[in-house]
Amino acid sequence: QVQLVESGGGLVRPGGSLRLSCAAPGRTFSSYAVGWFRQAPGKDREIVAVIGWNDGSTYAADSVKGRFTISSDNAKNTVYLQMNSLKAEDTAVYYCAAKTGSKWDYWGQGTQVTVSS
Repeated sequence: QVQLVESGGGLVRPGGSLRLSCAAPGRTFSSYAVGWFRQAPGKDREIVAVIGWNDGSTYAADSVKGRFTISSDNAKNTVYLQMNSLKAEDTAVYYCAAKTGSKWDYWGQGTQVTVSS
């Protein structure tokens, strides 16, 4: 079992920035893919970005490309989602997830991001 802990959400004005963090206390992300997902009210959960821990490969959804960056810090065993140029439509609960195979097995509790003036 892998426990994931997210942090860094909050309220920000349009055009602002936030950085989300995802940690797995007492565990390493070695051999995992770690992803960020989000779910806005009344909408399905959608994938935002993914990073392969071992090779550092990344993926970002078209809706966030050029604005959001996923990265990892091996020493801190933490994955980050740097979110810049935030828009109202980025408002959602953001979840961190991890997997070793095809299925996202482990999920964090979620952190709220609200973009509003």
